[in-house]
Amino acid sequence: MPITAKRRKARKEAEVTLARLQDLAKEQADRLGPYADQAKDQAALTLLQARGWTAPRLETAAQRVEDTVAPRVAGLLTNAAQRIDPKPARRGLRLFRSGGRRIPRGVVIGGAALVGGVVVYSLIRLRQASQDAEWQEHLDQAREQVRETRENLEDKATEVADSAARTAKATKAKAKEKVRATSGEGEAPDNGRPGK
Repeated sequence: MPITAKRRKARKEAEVTLARLQDLAKEQADRLGPYADQAKDQAALTLLQARGWTAPRLETAAQRVEDTVAPRVAGLLTNAAQRIDPKPARRGLRLFRSGGRRIPRGVVIGGAALVGGVVVYSLIRLRQASQDAEWQEHLDQAREQVRETRENLEDKATEVADSAARTAKATKAKAKEKVRATSGEGEAPDNGRPGK
């Protein structure tokens, strides 16, 4: 068999095999297509959940780096810049240095402790003053209640005394009337003259 015939035969077989594979691929695509769509949807949902879980943690990590690492790096860079600077500017506590000497750490700590003590003492005094004012207010209220109670009792005692005095006068007047009435029974109608 000549080579061209072999080539044609091989091409024909390749075309038949390719057609058969294409049909098989279409069948498999029709059969597995819904599963692929479902897997795609599930992968999208899982990716969304993973992004939702990761985002707050990345933000927290960024804040921690900003709060801890960044100030240290900035401090190191600032110190390096000050050491390298040929004409350093005098700022802050450095103004109090005499002759370029450093202020002793104990003096700085002692000053900070003194300021802290003054602040604590003033807060305690302020709290005590507010408590004293509150207690004075309660004491004034109690005194006012005692004064009102005393006035009410005095008014009631005056009323009772007046009522008792009126009752005593009325009883005395009745007693006098009874005495007059009983002593006047034996007398004659002509005012004490012996009867006829």
